[in-house]
Amino acid sequence: MTLTPVPERTTDAHDRIKIWYRFEPRDGWPPYDTEGLWATRLSEDTARVANVPFLQDGVAEGEIVRFVTGADGLYWAVERVEASGNCTIRVLPVPSGPLGRSAEAVHEKLAPFGLGGESFSKDFPLVALTVPADADLGGIKALLIRGQEEGWWRFETACVTDAWRAA
Repeated sequence: MTLTPVPERTTDAHDRIKIWYRFEPRDGWPPYDTEGLWATRLSEDTARVANVPFLQDGVAEGEIVRFVTGADGLYWAVERVEASGNCTIRVLPVPSGPLGRSAEAVHEKLAPFGLGGESFSKDFPLVALTVPADADLGGIKALLIRGQEEGWWRFETACVTDAWRAA
């Protein structure tokens, strides 16, 4: 299923725009092939990503991306210009596990680390998290692994750094 993007642009001082990504839908995930991320325009063809992606891999909040304006008037991502040092982690609670289908419970478990993130929907309680470069990467990683081993959730790393891999 194609989510029909709508050009979105605000005229506030921060010049927020939506940067769009195309990808192949995955089995077992929402059936979309595009995702729009809010960004702050920095130049004619660059912007800083301002929210965490739910579906797009390889990008994290705070990164600077280059985009082109399509014939449809949308801003389409072309490449990452500058990494933010942040990571994008996605957590999906196991419905039969101790947290049930609760995205709120996922946030509560990870709250001690002060992570920002968003929840996709009640029907698909996916939690997308931004892990800042200066966060306790080892502690976060250990909790994610423990939660997966204990049946709380499944998680995936959508965009990670060398520091994350080394933690």
